[in-house]
Amino acid sequence: MMQPNIRFFFLCLYLVGTATSHRSYLRSFQAQNVIDPCYDEDRPRRCMPDFVNAAFGVPIDASSICGKDKPTRYCDYKDQLARNESVCDICDESDPTKRFSPLALTDVHNSNNVTCWRSEPRVGSVDPGSQPDNVTLTLSLGKKFELTYVSLMFCPYAIRPDSMAIFKSADYGKTWQPFQFYSSQCRKLYGRPIRATISKTNEQEARCIDHNRFNADGIQGSRIAFSTLEGRPSAQDFDSSPVLQDWVTATDIRVVFHRLQPPTTTTILKTQSSEQIKYKKSEYISKEIFTPPAAGVSTYALSDFAVGGRCKCNGHASKCIKGVDGKLECDCKHNTAGRDCERCKPFYFDRPWGRGTVRDANECKACNCNGHARKCRFNLELYKLSGRVSGGVCSDCRHDTTGRHCHYCREGFYKDPTKAITHKKACKPCDCHPIGSSGKNCNHTSGQCTCKEGVTGLTCNRCARGYQQSRSHIAPCISKYPLIFFFSCD
Repeated sequence: MMQPNIRFFFLCLYLVGTATSHRSYLRSFQAQNVIDPCYDEDRPRRCMPDFVNAAFGVPIDASSICGKDKPTRYCDYKDQLARNESVCDICDESDPTKRFSPLALTDVHNSNNVTCWRSEPRVGSVDPGSQPDNVTLTLSLGKKFELTYVSLMFCPYAIRPDSMAIFKSADYGKTWQPFQFYSSQCRKLYGRPIRATISKTNEQEARCIDHNRFNADGIQGSRIAFSTLEGRPSAQDFDSSPVLQDWVTATDIRVVFHRLQPPTTTTILKTQSSEQIKYKKSEYISKEIFTPPAAGVSTYALSDFAVGGRCKCNGHASKCIKGVDGKLECDCKHNTAGRDCERCKPFYFDRPWGRGTVRDANECKACNCNGHARKCRFNLELYKLSGRVSGGVCSDCRHDTTGRHCHYCREGFYKDPTKAITHKKACKPCDCHPIGSSGKNCNHTSGQCTCKEGVTGLTCNRCARGYQQSRSHIAPCISKYPLIFFFSCD
């Protein structure tokens, strides 16, 4: 009889084996049932990567950093209702508690523990007659994104710049296009009217807004959010608007602060339900109540730089991944290729590439070359003539085939009736007799060679009835009954 401890040992082995088998089965079952968002069962459908903050964790290049070269004094407005009251401190790159690195712009934004980037104090920031006091922040996304918004959160008590511009690049910083302007002097600084109307004829035009009059959500720690499609007429039919698709596409975002000085005349109100300070229509803070710190101590200061959007994959990928070169790229489906799934894979040129939409995933279609070619090209005219069904033209047909689809045998060969055209040996050589035939070619279907007079046979290899072989290569077969001409004399 088996000892109890031995029985217990074998029971444990059995249970472990059963559990392992069960886990393996579950993993296998889960793997078989992974849902691909780019396909509905076997049918392709439009898919897109998740909506993300594309700036999160991405380093930002700042043209100015407070305390980078030496400890520097700066001042903020601690209480804008109290006359001349401001708070000053030191920024120092060597002191972790007094650093204001641009890394703070794209880290986790915590309202209970705000981290800030600051520029060096701006000497000409308060004088109304000074030149634009430019400071630049540049964010490189590393890949094309389709952006929904650009959001800038300013540090508590810091001055919100009077004038700033947002630019975008869609070619990795080679060229820049205005995205949005903010200023109390739109026409003077940027040559644009305040809140210009956008129509379908100018949907890629940047607007200018006086953000100190409109959309103010409070002075302390206020936010400016630019919506890329707001006010654009074609936004409701975005899939059908290449203009707007191009407008929201960006690889880089640049923010340029031009003027730090606050507005000069205004009145401030305190709400009954909250201590939050709000602007009253177009009025400004009065100099009698509010006097800014002296020139040379005010800074641009941001706590958060967010860019909302999706990795641009043109409707052909549900995620972006790191490529072999370490760069971000789309995990392309629907037989597409490229960092943005912006083209068809080689050999999938039977229809033109198209952006995936809700109505049509626009899956790239393989050329029909009957298994005899690995290359093809797209022909627009043939595509139109086919009723927009097929436009692929095969290249370098193999196995002795030719034609747009490698669908018939080339000269010197004919189709073997016992084999399908897709067979590698579907085409047989004509094998025409070098003396009995008029050439090396034969009928593509029957294989019948073109025979000389008096010669017959599939390959022209024998004399026809009533003919006999001669020693001439020009007339290899001659008639057995030569013609006899009779002459009569009158």
